[in-house]
Parts: sequence; C-alpha cells; structure tokens
Amino acid sequence: MVKRLGSRRRKTRHKFMAGIREKGKISLSEYFKGLQDGDLVNLLIHPNVEKGRFYRRFHGMGGIVAGKKGHCYGVKIKDGEKQKLVYVHPIHLRKQ
Repeated sequence: MVKRLGSRRRKTRHKFMAGIREKGKISLSEYFKGLQDGDLVNLLIHPNVEKGRFYRRFHGMGGIVAGKKGHCYGVKIKDGEKQKLVYVHPIHLRKQ
C-alpha cells in the first residue's frame, strides 16, 4: 500500500491564490469584522492568514453563522446530505 504524501494544503496552488488587487496588507476592519447569528456567509480562504482556516473541500461553500468560539465563528454548512459545523476565522468569511 502506498502512503499519500502531503498535507492539508496539497493541490491548492491555484485554488487559494489571491487576485492581483487583493494582495498586500489586510485592513483591520476586515480582520475584526463582526457577524451576527443567522448571517449568510461564503467560505473563501484568505491565503495570507493561516489562523482559523478550514479544510480545502469547503472553499467556496455558503453557510449560516451559528455562534462564536474565541475569535472564530461557527458556520453551519451542508456537505452532501450532512450538516456540519465548521469554526472559521472572520478573515475567511464574506457576507452574502
């Protein structure tokens, strides 16, 4: 049996890449944005921030904010037939 090489970020060279106008410093309002329970959000990984990142399969999915734990927000998403709760830093969330 062959062991798979790599980590959680394997095969994400182009998937997580920031656009030309999105590179550079992150504004503090973006970093500390406040969300309320029930807000609709999209999960989009910001490549400069390692903290509060979710698994690559959920990149681009939409969900509903369902609480807060520390600095991160709990987001309910639907993965196939299952409901999942993913904790994500607000830098990786975009309001719909």
